Amino acid sequence: MSEAATPPDLLRPRGSNQVGMRQFNERVVLQALRMHRSLPKADLARLTGLSAQTIGLITARLEEDQLIVKQSRVRGRIGQPSVPLALNPDGAFAIGIKVGRRGCEWLLIDFAARVREQHVMTYAFPDAKKLLPAVARHIQRLRDGLGPLAGRTVGVGLAAPFQLGGWHRTLGLSQPQSDVWNQMNLGAEVQSRTDLPVSFARDTAAACVAELVSGRGHDLKSFLYIFVDTFVGGGLVINSHLHAGVHGNAGALASLPMQPARGDEAGGQLIDEASLWELEQRYDQAGLDATAAYDARALQAPFAEITQAWLVRAARALAHAIASGTAVLDLGHVVMDGSMSRELLDALLAQTRAALALCNWEGMWPPQLHGGRAGAQACALGGAMLPLHANFAPDHDVFLKAN
Repeated sequence: MSEAATPPDLLRPRGSNQVGMRQFNERVVLQALRMHRSLPKADLARLTGLSAQTIGLITARLEEDQLIVKQSRVRGRIGQPSVPLALNPDGAFAIGIKVGRRGCEWLLIDFAARVREQHVMTYAFPDAKKLLPAVARHIQRLRDGLGPLAGRTVGVGLAAPFQLGGWHRTLGLSQPQSDVWNQMNLGAEVQSRTDLPVSFARDTAAACVAELVSGRGHDLKSFLYIFVDTFVGGGLVINSHLHAGVHGNAGALASLPMQPARGDEAGGQLIDEASLWELEQRYDQAGLDATAAYDARALQAPFAEITQAWLVRAARALAHAIASGTAVLDLGHVVMDGSMSRELLDALLAQTRAALALCNWEGMWPPQLHGGRAGAQACALGGAMLPLHANFAPDHDVFLKAN
């Protein structure tokens, strides 16, 4: 089929292995519109450094492909009214999946990175024989729900811990239960169940991607990212790029030591102090519903008193982690988010700021601590952004390279 005959529900190929100069310039224009939401052609030319003629050719092609749309004319004081261009939300779609220790989440996002549909599955710990078929079913349900636009789905982004069965003793799992996940190539398993291309990212790195693209990353160019989930983790952004590290594990804060090793004792880690798992255990010991750690009940009776004690301990540990990171990286900003309610996150931020004020900052400059904007959906949202980036962003290295 020729390009002129491409039906409106399909996309011309724009995969990373096909990017020439024309496709690169297209991606630059799309990225400018993603960052600024809407721009007239004159501003696109100024921001991208491309000529007005080139911008005209590119935008005509993108409009023909239904990737951008014209908005209402804007009348200024001088000259002709301008016509802003914006991304067409129906131009492309991606599916994000977060596979976690307490639940699985599927998101369908559009070309403007807005969530169109969400599916959630909860469990005490995932059973591979049940979860993998469910992953395939929900992918197909999300695609089917798009009707004639299903052909504009560009891929699946999968976010999960590198070792889902890690810390099995902490979780009360048997070694065989742990080995099932630690020996599995989860990305390959999901890829075998769909014809869409599948990208994989560590869960908290994916959450960091969501914050980088749709949250604080618009204002902050470099920051340490902390995501408090069942276990705590994070990511590292340097000059608006996600820094992956040698093993793709940069910002894996769960393993950060809380005190030096003594004799044969390795010492505790941040995961032991600042994870929602720890809050779950406190509720469970009091005969309360452990799942309250993830919703608004955490700050209500009878949970509130237990939560306050956890907040003090978690905040001290997080302040230690931030000070340690600052000593190594000379950080100016830290962004914290999590899978708890917004009210609990705000309380944790306040407690952590108070704990940071008590740290010894001699020889360092304390960073600013910000609340994240992506929220509890951050991991799945960041996963969904990976295939959009692979197909439409100009810089292949913004997010992830490590497997």
